[in-house]
Amino acid sequence: MDNNHMPKTEAVNVRDLLPQQPPFVMVDCLLGFDNDTTTCGYTVPEDGIFTNDGCLSAEGLVENIAQTCAARQGFYNKYVLKRGVQLGFIGAIRNFRVMRLPRVGQQLKTTIRVEENVMGMTLASAIVECEGQTMATTEIKIALIENVVKE
Repeated sequence: MDNNHMPKTEAVNVRDLLPQQPPFVMVDCLLGFDNDTTTCGYTVPEDGIFTNDGCLSAEGLVENIAQTCAARQGFYNKYVLKRGVQLGFIGAIRNFRVMRLPRVGQQLKTTIRVEENVMGMTLASAIVECEGQTMATTEIKIALIENVVKE
């Protein structure tokens, strides 16, 4: 992949990379992208759909990880393949561990590392960090459909 012809991640509107729309957007910004890893940021909102009792729920952490995968695919589609955003589905979650739920107002840094990409399926390992502490880890499998959702 030729990174010289891609925009700097901080210049990219992450919402342009996602099939999800508000209020179901669980990433705020794209922090990093390379051949193997993608990192997104997310500030836990007080009124978020996955915010309960002042914390982001475990389900919210899973969706944040899935949307980091979606941001990766959207960036790759838009800037490498020059095509639109694809819809993906969580195919499997393995070894999901929550060490601590992040609180409202905290900034998450979610990093996924692609382990395998085969026939429209992506297997990635993920880590969610906040203030230097690991919040959650997992392995996630994402299945993509061929149709482009938005250009």
